[in-house]
This record gives sequence, C-alpha cells and structure tokens, in this order.
Amino acid sequence: MNFLKKFTKQAIFATTIALSATAQAEEPLDLDSLLKTLEQGQVAQTAQNKQREAEFRAKQDQQVQMLNALTTKRNNELARSERLETTFEENEIKLANLGDTLSKRMGTLKELFGVLQQVAGDSSSKFATSLVSAEIKGRDDYMSELAKKMGSSSRLASIEDIEQVWFEMQREMTEQGKVTRFNTEVIVDGGSKVNKEVLRVGAFNLIADGKYLTYNNDTETLAELTRQPSSRFTATAADLQNSKSGFTDFALDPTGGSILGLLVQAPSTEEQVHQGGAVGYVILGVGLLALLIAIERFISLMLMGAKINRQLKDSVAREDNPLGRVMKVKDQYPDVAYDTLELKLSEAILREMPKITRNLTLIKIISVVAPLLGLLGTVTGMINTFQAITLFGTGDPKLMAGGISQALVTTVLGLVVAIPTVFLYTLLNTRSRNLLLILQEQSAGIIAERSEKGA
Repeated sequence: MNFLKKFTKQAIFATTIALSATAQAEEPLDLDSLLKTLEQGQVAQTAQNKQREAEFRAKQDQQVQMLNALTTKRNNELARSERLETTFEENEIKLANLGDTLSKRMGTLKELFGVLQQVAGDSSSKFATSLVSAEIKGRDDYMSELAKKMGSSSRLASIEDIEQVWFEMQREMTEQGKVTRFNTEVIVDGGSKVNKEVLRVGAFNLIADGKYLTYNNDTETLAELTRQPSSRFTATAADLQNSKSGFTDFALDPTGGSILGLLVQAPSTEEQVHQGGAVGYVILGVGLLALLIAIERFISLMLMGAKINRQLKDSVAREDNPLGRVMKVKDQYPDVAYDTLELKLSEAILREMPKITRNLTLIKIISVVAPLLGLLGTVTGMINTFQAITLFGTGDPKLMAGGISQALVTTVLGLVVAIPTVFLYTLLNTRSRNLLLILQEQSAGIIAERSEKGA
C-alpha cells in the first residue's frame, strides 16, 4: 500500500510537470482544449510504453539464449571433470602398480640408496668443518645437493654418483695424512686480506708465517688467530713451515682447531691482573714500592759490607764506612777508662744502626699489608657477585664471573706480593744484623784491648 501511494504521488507530480510545460508552451483557452491536450499526452505515453515492452521482450529472448548456452557449457565441463577424475584414478592405480614393480625390481638396491643418501648427508657436514676444505672447496655442496635430490624426488643415484661419494671419502682420509702447501687469501690482524702460502697439517692445523690460522666454513675464509699460543708453540710452526724435508717437531692440535679457538676467549696474564680492579692496582703498587726499597737496601748493604771488609784488613780507621767511624771513637778518647769507652762505642753503634736497618720495617709492613689488601679485594668481589645475583638471578653465570674474578685475582696478587716480600725482608734483615754483629764484635775487641792496657 505504501508503495502504491508513493507511486501515485510521483505519477501525479510528473503529470503536473508535463502539463505545466505544455501550458507554458501553449496556454489552453478553455476546458475542452485542456482535455484534448491530456488525451494527446496519454496516447504518446502509451506508445512509449509499448516500445519499452517490445525492447524488454527482445532482450528477454537474448537472456534465455545466454542462459541456455551457459547451461550447455556447464554440462560439458561437468562431463569433462568426470572424465579427468576417472583418468586421475586410473593413473593413481598405474602409479601404485609401477611403484610396487620398482620396489620389487630394486630389491636390496633400495637399502643401498638409503645408505648412500645418509652417508652423503653425514659427509656433507663433516666436509664443511674439515680443514681439508680450506684447500679443496665445494665437496660439502656436492654431497648436500646429492642427499637433497635423493631424498626429495626419490632420484636414483647413478654409478658416477656412487663412485664420486667413495672418491671424496677416500680423498678425505688420504688428505688427513698429508702436509701440503697452497696459496690463498688470509685475513690478518686489522681485517685486511693478504695472499700467503698456507701450510696444512692433515686435518688438524693451518699455519702461515709461523702463525696458527682458523677456518670459517660459512664464509670459506682463513684468518689468523687473534691470540697466538706461547712462543714455544709458534716456534715449532715456523720451523715446520721453513723445513723442506725430514722430520720437524710441531705442536699439533688434535681437535682440529678447537683448543686454539679457546685461546681467544682465555684471558692473558695482563687481562687477569686488570680483573683485580682498583684493589689489584693498589696491591701491585705496594709490591713495586717494596721491590724498589729492597733493591736499594740490597745495593746499599752490599756496598757497606764491602767497605767494612776492607776496613777489617786495614788498621787505619776510615770515615767512609760504619766500622771505621766506630773505630774513630777509640782514637778520639785515648785516655778514658774502658767502661767509659764502652759507652762511647755503644753510642757510635747506635748512630750507625738506623743507616744499616733503614726502611726494613717498611718492607715488613708491606709483607703483612699485602694479604690484607687481597682479602679486601676478595670481599669487594663477593659483594659485587651477590649484587649481580640480586639483580639478575643465577641464570647467567657470566654476570657473576666479574665479581668472582676480582675476588680470586686480588687474593692471588696479595699472596704474590707478600711471599717474595717476606723473603726479601728476611734476607735484608739477616744482612743488616750481620753488619751490626761485626760492629759489636770489633767494639768488644777495642774495649778488651783498652781494659788490658788499664790493668
């Protein structure tokens, strides 16, 4: 009902517009002329409607024809699909039958190809990490491609493939027992590449210019180790590279470079000392001070002892040595009693004692303080360790390694400083006491001589 009302209103509105336009073009004079005009408009509209109906019926026939054509095409495609599905099922049956026939005909060869695929895959990973690949490249790629082809597409290996796998395995075993030379680019310290003669010792080590090399199988590059082993090992590498025949001692890494690779991570002695931190530096400074004092005292006492020995052989007192200055007292007081002379000689020996025992007490103090400083560093390092545990937990041991290293290094440094310092103090103290003993002995002789004269 609503639709009919809307449609009626629109029709009346359109008719009104048409009448208005006609009235403007030709104004009717009376009602008859208006009625005639309406009849003419109704006739024109009826003709237009008939024309539209004819066009719609013509297009309806075309739509029916198109629908029939598409229906026919769909039926043809359905029939084609049924034929293809039937062909697919027949091909699956044929493929299954052919697969069974192939398996029966292959027999034990199937196991052979399976083993060949496994060996090719294993050999690929071994060749990639072998030092022989630094000289002979591309073997791991061939093995990997062969294993992939045999696994993905069930490709049967040819006799040439089998022989190539056997040849590469045999060549790997043969090359492990050879010492060969070849030229290639080597990454040296600083990152630059230099063409060098490389000596390969089986599958164990690579050396160039007396330095050990490492092989990166991902980039297929050779590089010098950032930290070389001690000189006694690098010397053997240089001797081997310079030798032309015969037997030469060589430090061999049986792990193929793994041990040498760990040298890069192992800290050197200097780095271990730096791990001690501020406390470690203080301990080293105190130890250096003790060493300098000990050297000065050793030289002074040695020169002083030499002068005293010369004075013992000479009856004339000299001023350049403690014994001569003590003997001068006898000449300065020739007429005093022997007990008074004894006091004068004791006074002279007391004046010489500070020169002989100078700074020995400081060395003794350092020998006692050094372990205490090491203990201080130990406590500080453990505090840092517990702080790291509090913040980050115990999941990563590297976070605690710094504090533990400081604790242990400072303890070691304290003992390293204290133990030699104790020996130095004992040696110097004994040396100074021997000199004082000579002075006291000569003083006692002088007193005895004066006492005999007084008697």
